[in-house]
Amino acid sequence: MSQTKNPRRVGDKEAMAFGKYFHTSPQKLNLVAQTIRGKNAARAITDLQFSKRRVAQDVKKLLESAVANAENNHGLDVDRLVVSIATVGKTMKMRRFRARARGRSASIEKKISNMTIVVKEQEA
Repeated sequence: MSQTKNPRRVGDKEAMAFGKYFHTSPQKLNLVAQTIRGKNAARAITDLQFSKRRVAQDVKKLLESAVANAENNHGLDVDRLVVSIATVGKTMKMRRFRARARGRSASIEKKISNMTIVVKEQEA
């Protein structure tokens, strides 16, 4: 009478990590995601560590989580992992306002993003 096991969302030689609520716009986050797509996981972590963008440290944490999932949950070899998919999606917006002249206001939208990273074990 227990629930059946959910099917895997990724392939047999893949592992995934999903990060929610990055406080940056999807456009800025996608610029960081472009720098790591298709790269070796260790090289991508190094590139993110020395990136000047603020959100790169959060992406680095997410990539390290995907590598840990691959090693601990799926038994994949860490040295052969490659970032196969890095997708960015938009989520809610925080709406604020700024007081302007003559009793008017201007709206400010603070955008928030989600990100998915999939690492794949490359064939030797």
